[in-house]
Amino acid sequence: MKKVFTLLLVCVMLVASIIPASAAEKTKKLQFDKDGEFKVLHICDCQDGFPAQEKMFTYINYMLDTYKPDLVVLGGDNTVGEEETKAQAIEELVAPFVEHETYFTLVFGNHDHQQGVEKEELLEMYQKYGGKYCLAYDADPDLTGVANHNLPIYSSDGEKIKFNLWLIDSLNYVTDENGDEIGYDSVREDQIEWYKDTYAKLEKEAGEKVYSLCFQHIIPGEVYDVMFPEVKKPLPPLTETYNNGKHYPIFLPDTSAFTGHLFENPSPGIYNYGQVDAMLETGDVLSILVGHDHICSYEIDYKGIKFINTPGVTFNSYGNEFTRGSRLITIKEDAPDTFESEVITVNEVAYENEDFREAMDISKFKAGFWILLGDILLGLAKASGYVAKIIY
Repeated sequence: MKKVFTLLLVCVMLVASIIPASAAEKTKKLQFDKDGEFKVLHICDCQDGFPAQEKMFTYINYMLDTYKPDLVVLGGDNTVGEEETKAQAIEELVAPFVEHETYFTLVFGNHDHQQGVEKEELLEMYQKYGGKYCLAYDADPDLTGVANHNLPIYSSDGEKIKFNLWLIDSLNYVTDENGDEIGYDSVREDQIEWYKDTYAKLEKEAGEKVYSLCFQHIIPGEVYDVMFPEVKKPLPPLTETYNNGKHYPIFLPDTSAFTGHLFENPSPGIYNYGQVDAMLETGDVLSILVGHDHICSYEIDYKGIKFINTPGVTFNSYGNEFTRGSRLITIKEDAPDTFESEVITVNEVAYENEDFREAMDISKFKAGFWILLGDILLGLAKASGYVAKIIY
């Protein structure tokens, strides 16, 4: 009898040892705090290798210490660099979250896989080095992309689903028949069907509408329908072509249509497979939050869904002094059909915090200069928006 019991115990231990780290989503229930709030820190385009720039970690640690988010979302293009040091880059990147005992999840960008390591293996690395704090998983490995998943947020008493987060892989590049890259890819039909099916189950379980935010790396093409008018014929280089062949003049955006900085035009996928239409039909998504365009921090409304660009936090890839930072999102349990969002830039933190200034080697005057100049540029951009309205 003892031998049978021992054999059974060994079998149980073996099964437990091969359960993948993707089971993490089943062990942590996200929920609103006792004050009915849930805070998400959206960190995009770290885009560094190993070792990464220390200034980036100084800023990330400050944000974790100061705002104590309930969840961090890495918004894609999280690590780049050499294939041989990819694991070290990921371990280094997630270390602040583990040290602060802060849960995190992620989406992949178009650069994450370019160092010779496939996304499936990258996900395993995040799960390994993030341990119990990594909530990213692959809901259906048969779907296009990797790490498509969702994370429900429960009420403060833990009894009921009150909100939801979608994490969707917006993929990489589209190539032509010769294998040459011709533009960025977009969320595909099977991912959209997964979203619709999963939401139906979520709403059934909750017994009511469950509002949500969607995080992905690349913005949907509909952003151009708000920023620019459509024209019938392309006129390179004055026009760009997105949304299945629609042409847009890019020289004068309607800046009155959005808030925040637009220092580069959005870079969506060249094709549109109906993601936004599906989300409008379902009616749960309040906002699609993206990175990708490092020096943008705009918010724009498309038929009730906000498209929000979080600027890059990188000190390795391109960026600028006006926008470099992250976005803090606050969701309230008693008002789940809305949310608050603000960009907190490196220079804003430096202006207010002496210790941070010293660690970053930034003077208060310099930080204040960039903040003031950014406000002036925003004012000028708004003025140009009225000119665009007249022309269009």
